Amino acid sequence: MKRNLKLDFLFLNKKLPCRSIKSKCLWAFSFFVQILCALYFESRYPIVCLPVFAINMAGCCCFFSFFSSPELKMAVHRFQMASNKKTALMKVQKRAIAVLLSEEPMPKEEKARIRAESLIREDNTIEAFEIMQLSCELLAERMRLISSEKTCPADLVSTISTLIWASNRVDIPELMEIRKQFASKYGKKFEKEAMSNEGGVINERVFAKLSVQPPTAYLVQTYLERIAEEFEVEWEPTQKLEPGDVQVPMAAPMGYSIPVAVGSGYGGAFEDQSLTASVTSIDGVPGAHAMPGPAPAPIKKEQIYGPNNTEQEISVPPIYVP
Repeated sequence: MKRNLKLDFLFLNKKLPCRSIKSKCLWAFSFFVQILCALYFESRYPIVCLPVFAINMAGCCCFFSFFSSPELKMAVHRFQMASNKKTALMKVQKRAIAVLLSEEPMPKEEKARIRAESLIREDNTIEAFEIMQLSCELLAERMRLISSEKTCPADLVSTISTLIWASNRVDIPELMEIRKQFASKYGKKFEKEAMSNEGGVINERVFAKLSVQPPTAYLVQTYLERIAEEFEVEWEPTQKLEPGDVQVPMAAPMGYSIPVAVGSGYGGAFEDQSLTASVTSIDGVPGAHAMPGPAPAPIKKEQIYGPNNTEQEISVPPIYVP
């Protein structure tokens, strides 16, 4: 009987995931009755003490299944709602990209490329949501098997590890609760291995879709071409991709799609200046150039004193102020 009492105290010290009020009352009542049996009856009535202890143990073992099954089912619905919401927003984003590509006189291609990269990331997130939704449904169906075994079943290691790894990478609050419960059941070592992906236990597809690496330039341009075709926009990329740029991320924007003097609309003035300006270099001053304007004044001769108090003449070039 002392051994049973010791086991119960171990269960009491452990943080059990008991959200159900019915489960809390059952466990507290059985534990309280067992303590009374241990104090007053000791081991003289094992017929009474052992069933109470069995009820207590059953209640403790059922706490995990009572808690995790609703959380897993809620996560399935949350994944579905998040996927539907992102899909609706992506339709709006595609139309906004089509508007950018149809801008006149110059399409805002660089901004459209950034929007397309965001669209690709949302597409990858929805794909990962669909996979994790299937994982939650599988775990909800096999919760009795998980509750009955102390170690994680071999065929569920990848599934559980994927949910633990993705818990802090997606905005699904139920995954954090599921992660805590599996860490409580299988230990911190199991959680650490899942977070660091030791042995490559994470689902490869989910790991790639939720990666922080940006999409390739080829994929971004392909999305832009598909959007232009879908919304019937006549657009061709300004910068053609080289063979070496296919598998690398999109280059940072340089501003080639931004027109000159956007606010005033006088961009033509800068174009006329660039056509009529003649650039000449000033003798004796490397890297200096004369701007177009009136003829320079003659060079002045000024008297200065050298180191030995001897008069010297230097040439001072004129400074042109437009």
